[in-house]
Amino acid sequence: MPKTRIVMIGGFLGAGKTTAIARLARHYTDTGLSVAVVTNDQAFGLVDTGSLQSQGFEVGEVPGACFCCKFDDLVDTLAALGAERQPDIILTEPVGSCTDLVATVIEPLRSLHGDRYEVGRLAVLCKPEHGEKILSDRSAGFSPKAAYIFLKQLEEADAVVINKVDTLDADQAQRLAERVRSRFPGKPVLLGSGKRGDGFDELVEQLASPRSSRPAMDIDYDVYAEGEAELAWLNATAEATAPAPMDVDRLALAVVSALAEAAEADGFEPAHIKVLGFAGGQTCVANLVSSDTAAVLSLPSGESATTARLVINARVAGDPDRLAYVLATVLSRLADELQIHLDLASSQHFRPGRPVPTHRYA
Repeated sequence: MPKTRIVMIGGFLGAGKTTAIARLARHYTDTGLSVAVVTNDQAFGLVDTGSLQSQGFEVGEVPGACFCCKFDDLVDTLAALGAERQPDIILTEPVGSCTDLVATVIEPLRSLHGDRYEVGRLAVLCKPEHGEKILSDRSAGFSPKAAYIFLKQLEEADAVVINKVDTLDADQAQRLAERVRSRFPGKPVLLGSGKRGDGFDELVEQLASPRSSRPAMDIDYDVYAEGEAELAWLNATAEATAPAPMDVDRLALAVVSALAEAAEADGFEPAHIKVLGFAGGQTCVANLVSSDTAAVLSLPSGESATTARLVINARVAGDPDRLAYVLATVLSRLADELQIHLDLASSQHFRPGRPVPTHRYA
């Protein structure tokens, strides 16, 4: 049986991994290949899974911890996607606060399951909103321990993609690329845009190249764990009802904007805030990736309805209990302003625990 090729697209929270993966999946299907996707999150109820499913992709999800700590679940999910027909390619999206993927995921897959899977190169998307600040050693709203994770992700990449160049001018993009090359000499650095498609022919070429084994990078798991623990994680669902049809896209965007504004007022630095809205069989996604940018509608639905379901994911540097309180306050205020009912149906919030990989191939 031909092997399924596993392609991993990493990057920090808000780097644009889901948009890039959707574009890659469309590229591969357009060439006649069968494609599936695996998403990953520390919690349950992931916006990325719903977003990719709404675009017609077959998606498996590994919730509850990083791929490295849920390695057996990852293997089971990969197998389930190939239960009826083994895909040609499975694109995988690890948690945005995860690093050390080569030693804990890629090499174990190659060693233990190489009879079924060919594991490709690791591409890591560099998030420009925080990359310029962290790489120039300026404050990015995160502590040095959280910035440590960002830099380790770039260090272990087989190729780095400066993503979202559609939001940068040419000088900004080149300056950021040079900062990456200076910090990590010899590493391929591409300029790309998951939204617009810049640089994707070159990325596909990089991903098609064979991957050779190399030693695991040095990493301090104490610093790594403390950096993750500084991030507040919140996943929630809310039900919206209105006496007259409401614009679901506008509602999702309003929730992201209001939550980001309230979080910033509390001194939180957003890593990624996103809301997925379901109504009338249609799906929308709104998101925000830093305190320096505005909320955007990345996937419009064009739907108006009297009922809608919202899935809310927020990742910020701050206290999770306070973040949960901020969300409840924001929903209550928006309900009054928009004259609708916004009921919080479920919510979980926490700091990620210490990563304890199932395997580590040094």
